[in-house]
Amino acid sequence: MINGLSKFGFRMPAEWEKQDSIWITWPYNKRDWPGLFEYIPQTVAKIIAPISEKQKVNLIIKIDEEVLKLKKYLESFSANIKNIKFFKIPSNRIWIRDFGPIYLINKKAKKKVLINFKFNGWSKYKNFKKDNSVNNIISRVTKIKKIDPKIKIGNKKIRFILEGGAIDVNGKGSIMLTEECLLSKIQQRNIGVNREMYEKILSEYLNVKNYIWLKKGIKGDDTHGHIDDISRFVDSNTIMTAIENDKKDVNHNILKQNFNILKKAKNLNGKNFNIIKIPMPRPIFIEKVRVPASYLNFLICNKIILLPLFNDANDDKVIGIFKKFFKTRKIIGIDCRKLIWGFGAIHCMTQQEPNV
Repeated sequence: MINGLSKFGFRMPAEWEKQDSIWITWPYNKRDWPGLFEYIPQTVAKIIAPISEKQKVNLIIKIDEEVLKLKKYLESFSANIKNIKFFKIPSNRIWIRDFGPIYLINKKAKKKVLINFKFNGWSKYKNFKKDNSVNNIISRVTKIKKIDPKIKIGNKKIRFILEGGAIDVNGKGSIMLTEECLLSKIQQRNIGVNREMYEKILSEYLNVKNYIWLKKGIKGDDTHGHIDDISRFVDSNTIMTAIENDKKDVNHNILKQNFNILKKAKNLNGKNFNIIKIPMPRPIFIEKVRVPASYLNFLICNKIILLPLFNDANDDKVIGIFKKFFKTRKIIGIDCRKLIWGFGAIHCMTQQEPNV
């Protein structure tokens, strides 16, 4: 099984497929939101509460956290505590999308495994060792088999580095990713790995065949080009993509170039994707630093969509677009103006566990 899960009928499901739970990490790292940390627990609680109403939340907390106290806090935001399971696991940050488990499923065999890509702090931050060990503990406590992808560089076999926010799949063999994140020499994750090697290893482990390489991510994204801020599959043949209408904004040309690539992209059947344009919110600066505010950093759950909002003129317009598309799911807006100071939003801090 280690040498290519796709041969065994495993695949990475799309986010809208039936889920068992959502993994979330409780915030403790005050340095990720200098001057604004006091607002972060309530934002995270507002994200947990609507998810817990209809499905399970696996909440990672500190070893010494007082669970009773935290339960009362979450209940004050109308969280359904019966649907929240607490896991005492050491972590560095809340961005579990990037270091947490990426699940593969085999529906015929009714089996699920988790892929444990190596995490190295986006090749930017030094405090990541606890985050990189989270999946070892999740695998052990949930009794779900863990696979550690490795790649051969020269004569050496080393752990393959990849973050969940760097990829997006439609569950039908197509994957979106960016050249800036994975092929650039800046914040380089896997030294010596080229496009062909990336495609080979991702095909083996995620069972994807159709690669849509976009160019760059948005300004302010400290991951150096994650896909989940710019373009997302919303069904097997539809992609939502960010558009910046202000020609003077640095994101205008970046997102236009990505849009042009998507217009020409085809699925495995050779058909073009339906493309839905999502406007960008106006630029947000905190302490004179531009942050990566984007509506595309949303989360799809079984019954709801959690959509980041920014008290912007485009908030209502985007809610309308989402309501029109996601007819069977309730759209819930979450004010992310403080959360985004940590350079991530709702999708970055959640990770879905699929159902088999």
